[in-house]
This record gives sequence, C-alpha cells and structure tokens, in this order.
Amino acid sequence: MTIKIEKSNIVSAFGNRTIGTKVIDEDGFMSFLQECIKKHDSSKDKLGQHVIPMPSEAFKTISAGVGIRTQDPNDYILRFYRGKVSAYLKREKAAMVESLAAIVYTTEAYLSDPDVGEREARRIKFSNATHVLVAILASAGPDSPLSPSRLVHNLAGGNKEAQQWSTDEIREKAFESREYHDEWVVVADPPELVFIDVSVKKRCDAPFHIRQHTGGHRCPECGEKS
Repeated sequence: MTIKIEKSNIVSAFGNRTIGTKVIDEDGFMSFLQECIKKHDSSKDKLGQHVIPMPSEAFKTISAGVGIRTQDPNDYILRFYRGKVSAYLKREKAAMVESLAAIVYTTEAYLSDPDVGEREARRIKFSNATHVLVAILASAGPDSPLSPSRLVHNLAGGNKEAQQWSTDEIREKAFESREYHDEWVVVADPPELVFIDVSVKKRCDAPFHIRQHTGGHRCPECGEKS
C-alpha cells in the first residue's frame, strides 16, 4: 500500500516561528512517520483515527514544546498568541524529547470531521493523500495539566465537565497546575523580524526647512525642495 501523508491546516509544528513543539527535520520526521503507519496495528483504533507511537530514533527530528523555567529574563522572548502577549522560553532551552507520537487520520475520516471546512476539504481531496497528520505529541517532563488560564476558563463556563467538579477536585487541579507551571514553561522561536530601510533620507529639521515647508524653496541645509 502506498502511503501519502498530508499535514492538516491546524498543525503548526512545521513553521519557522513556532510556539511549542517544532519539527526541526521535516524529511526525517515524515519518513519515520510513514514507516510507523505501515507497521501500526489499527484494529483497536477508532475508525480511521490513529495514535501512532514513534521510535526513539525519531526524537532527533523534534524540538520539545517545553523547558525548565529559569530566573534569567534573557532566556525569554515575548510572543503574541491567542489574543495576548506572553513570555516564552527560548527554543534553545527546550527539554529533551522523552516520548513521541502522531495523531493521524485516514483521509476519509478527516473529511468526515465536522470541524474541517470546505476549503480545507478541497485541499486534502486534491492532494490525493491517504492520511492526514492532525497533531504531534512530543512529551518532555511530567504530563502537563491544564494551564492556570485554561483552568480558570473552564471554571468560568468554558467547559461543561468543569461545572460538575467538586471543591476538592478543583483544589487538586489548581495545585497540579501551579506545581507544574512553576517549573515548566512553553518554548518558542523568536517572532519574525521586521526590517526597516534605514537608507531612506531623514527629513531635514533645519528652521528654514520647517518655515518654508510649503513655500517651494530649496533648503540650504539639505538641498531638498519643500
């Protein structure tokens, strides 16, 4: 069976300016993934939806999405993400990957997902892919609980299940969240640089130039005709 994998439009791990888990060797990662799909026993999987474990040899193709929090401000960068500016640990501080898996759908299963829009569905159909990569799960450190902001969001009505939590359950989840996020933090690449053309001539601020700005005279300081 010939396997052709297309990346879902929600996968951000292949970008140059990535927040969180990042693929640093795309060819190597996709080659490992293709072989893993061929060998995967899908008999116990939900129809067309697979969690594909990947071997330790593939860890080198990935940069983990978290690292150990430091106290040095120089180890952090600011990024705008999901509507707010936050501090992230620099990519070179990422922890070593300890486990790796990929969530892969068959094309048929992906196209039947109600969250897949018409434009994305057309793109996948025209790609002739047999499978779609939906997510990359690269683990480093302990399992990540809900972040403090996500926990508050859920308690404020953003999650129906959270409405059923007891006081003790909420307290336990809050403790886990604080304990984890006091030690671990998401890593990111720096934002895209914006280059300014410094060769553009600065406007002369000589008094004559300012006074004669609309007079059609040539400035004796810079020679520019205003």
